[in-house]
Amino acid sequence: MKIAIIGAGVAGLAAALRMSSRGHEVEVFEANAYPGGKLSEFSIEAYRFDAGPSLFTMPQYVDELFKLAGENPQDHFQYERLPIVCHYFWEDGTRILAHADEQAFAQEVAEKLDLSPQVLQNILADSARKYELTGRIFLEKSLHRWSTWLNGKVAWAMLQIPRFDLFTSMNRVNERLGKHPKLVQLLNRFATYNGSNPYLAPGLLTIIPHFEHHIGAFYPRGGMVSITNALHQAAERKGAKFHFNSPVEEILVENGQAKGILLHGEKHFFDKVINNMDVFHAYRKLLPREKQPERTLKLEKSTSALIFYWGIKKEFSELGMHNIFFSEDYRHEFDYLSQGEICDDPTVYVNISSKLSPEDAPTGCENWFVMINAPCNRGQDWDQLIERTRQHTLAKLSRILGQDIRELISCEAILDPRSIESRTQSHLGALYGTSSNNRMAAFLRHPNFSQRIKNLFFVGGSVHPGGGIPLCLLSAKIVDEIIHES
Repeated sequence: MKIAIIGAGVAGLAAALRMSSRGHEVEVFEANAYPGGKLSEFSIEAYRFDAGPSLFTMPQYVDELFKLAGENPQDHFQYERLPIVCHYFWEDGTRILAHADEQAFAQEVAEKLDLSPQVLQNILADSARKYELTGRIFLEKSLHRWSTWLNGKVAWAMLQIPRFDLFTSMNRVNERLGKHPKLVQLLNRFATYNGSNPYLAPGLLTIIPHFEHHIGAFYPRGGMVSITNALHQAAERKGAKFHFNSPVEEILVENGQAKGILLHGEKHFFDKVINNMDVFHAYRKLLPREKQPERTLKLEKSTSALIFYWGIKKEFSELGMHNIFFSEDYRHEFDYLSQGEICDDPTVYVNISSKLSPEDAPTGCENWFVMINAPCNRGQDWDQLIERTRQHTLAKLSRILGQDIRELISCEAILDPRSIESRTQSHLGALYGTSSNNRMAAFLRHPNFSQRIKNLFFVGGSVHPGGGIPLCLLSAKIVDEIIHES
């Protein structure tokens, strides 16, 4: 078959590799001059930064793609498991190391918060149980096909619904299991992995710690962008053709079937079209004459991010690759986000890839990727909001680390919801498409195929199963199965 893929984000790259590995003639059309979408890189002076996602989990989904292509993953893509998943900091001086080893992590929590180690072990066991009951089914299969629901494993999982905590919030589950306010806050922050509010999102999202603390958090050699580079190069080796600086103008539809694309005013015909563009813009821009799924397109958006990229003229031994500096009032922080604002005491995430890739910063220096959860772009006064948040962020980091961070910044770049939207076509700059604050959110996301237009398929963070690298990779797997089962 001749297959067109619109967008070279990580889901588009995975789809290209899957389709070309099956012997199909694949062409990928990307508006930017580079592949990867959010999963890209840039440099300022002597500092290198990964522009977007900074946490790598579920590496088996990447390995699987190389195996499908008949290649040894280790020949083209290497990564290592982090012994410390994250360093957690609070204003009162409490510091917790989230060890990759579950027993060590449980002992750390027990010592710092005066709890039994069994508390954390029970939490992680609950997370694993929910994943085994639901994750493999609802994340790896389409929720919009009868074949999924007629599966015996699905029937068994549906009988377990009361155990999924679908009808209570993530925060309430964590309060029930976590026992201590700081541990509850630590667990609630996993809601931000898909841009959601832990006080609204369903308790089923407590499966997320399982990915990080049982399967592991990893670092790809060469930085996160190496995921993009490895998949792009593998797809090219299998024959996929990439066209950069090539924004598709329209998806051609005739008699209810996708027939190809319009590019630079010319029609290009294909047997199937796979869309990796944000589903909102796909309908509004590429399918303007087709019936619009308004209910889906108007669903609540996920949060976005405000990111400061700082070259820091010092090394901090107390920091690791992933670091969280918590706010004093987490609920207050999310109340502000729901109102389209950023509070004056935000939780701050600092990623430092130079901890494992020293070449990312000059000797004796570090490259700080400093991220604050932000609302999506609703026309706020971003210039004022950015400057105010920058000052509060610097003050917070300086207080907790005991040094004026302002004096250490040698260079800076900023990414905000406006630039996220313009660079990646993410509607309103939302990082994860639709939010998961509704307990039915998984079922409300756009399917991985068009229910009205034959031969049109959808991958990426704005459709099922959701945002983040692992789920984007799974969206390509689901489309692969749908195309080749039909």
